Amino acid sequence: MIEHVAIIGAGFSGTLQAINLIRHEGPRATLVERAPVAGTGLAYGAAHPSHLLNVRAANMSAFPDDPGHLVRWLEARGVANAATSFVPRRVYGDYLREMLAQALAEHPERLRLVHAEVEDVTFDAQGARLQLSDGTLRADAAVLAVGNLPPHDPPGLDPARLSATRYKGDPWDPSVPEDLSDGDTVLVIGTGLTMVDVALLLEARGFTGRIVAVSRRGLLPRPHGPGQDWQKIAERPRTRASKLVRAVRDRAEQVGWRNAVDELRPFTQPMWANASEAERARFLRHLRPWWDVHRHRLAPEVHARLQALIDRGQLEVLAAKTLGFEQGPDGIAVTLRPRGQDAPRTIHAQRIVNCTGPLGDLARTREPLLQRLAERGLIRPDAARIGIDVDNQGQTIAADGRANANLYALGPMTRGAFWEIVAVPDIRTQTWAVARRLSNAHWVGGEGL
Repeated sequence: MIEHVAIIGAGFSGTLQAINLIRHEGPRATLVERAPVAGTGLAYGAAHPSHLLNVRAANMSAFPDDPGHLVRWLEARGVANAATSFVPRRVYGDYLREMLAQALAEHPERLRLVHAEVEDVTFDAQGARLQLSDGTLRADAAVLAVGNLPPHDPPGLDPARLSATRYKGDPWDPSVPEDLSDGDTVLVIGTGLTMVDVALLLEARGFTGRIVAVSRRGLLPRPHGPGQDWQKIAERPRTRASKLVRAVRDRAEQVGWRNAVDELRPFTQPMWANASEAERARFLRHLRPWWDVHRHRLAPEVHARLQALIDRGQLEVLAAKTLGFEQGPDGIAVTLRPRGQDAPRTIHAQRIVNCTGPLGDLARTREPLLQRLAERGLIRPDAARIGIDVDNQGQTIAADGRANANLYALGPMTRGAFWEIVAVPDIRTQTWAVARRLSNAHWVGGEGL
């Protein structure tokens, strides 16, 4: 019987996991968070006031069984047109923190928050033993809710040869916009949503210098359009990548590209689950960048600010591959090869910010806990090496291929099994399902599970 669950990480995934255990009347839980503030994670806790959600509030409720929860919360605080608003991410962080604080206050016997680093997790006949930075914690099961990990270093870049002042490997480092002059150049590696955040943060902090954003294809996230209803497809499309592309293009001519992409939402996880490893690899190699910019969009007002940066010449977006980085007294000389060209190009930058996207490969992670679990074979990479291998119930898969009955993983690091598991609508459903499973194990002693 599972009577106590330890949840490692109190960002969005971990916070919802704890709250859903209470809502399911499941086992008691201990949330362990190393950051001084729990309940938000990087996405909502480290945001600037100008950073907005990329999804309208009507689709951002924390609970799949109560889709109007966030809208009611916003309306109670005087937000006009709440359902159709792209609210500030800090406001959404307040929403999460308030729910966690309420759960802690109302259920002190069932939910506890501990601020500590989880250094290791081991298992024995009594369950899980968590080695914390300031002691130990016993539980019957553990849940890894570690969120997104910092990005890989770009090709050709050795961080040991660059100063920490010049190269920011973590795009959420608070010093990213500091100590810059108007004549400086900031090179942002990556052109996705995180690049947009960094570029707008630099603008908000008064930086008037040059920003260069570079990625292999130079693709930018597309904007949301007006909300609308349409007759959605009723059957799951084929999973073969080439046929899927043709099907989406055909639908786009009928209902528009946004609707053609959005109507795939109910089918994306089953499509991914039924695709072969070869098809998944083909998608990741050829289609992922295009999927990302069409699927994960910008609020219209954010897109307008980004376009204004481009139109006035402050932001340049390049399709290129990085080849080398050489630091000198006045900055870093970055050698690039523009897409479709043989001749390299050199850019001199005073600051480089890595916005290439979250790391997923366990073999390359510098997260000590994940390193230890992987070294002992308790967890393993998924076949595509984009996260932690889990089964369809969220149980981690050990190196020998067996599911760990008392070690779960949630959120973006399970993308290898589910693919569409980085946005709120998907994570809220996952945390709900795992909480229900753990609650069933609590009440029936795990029989038949």
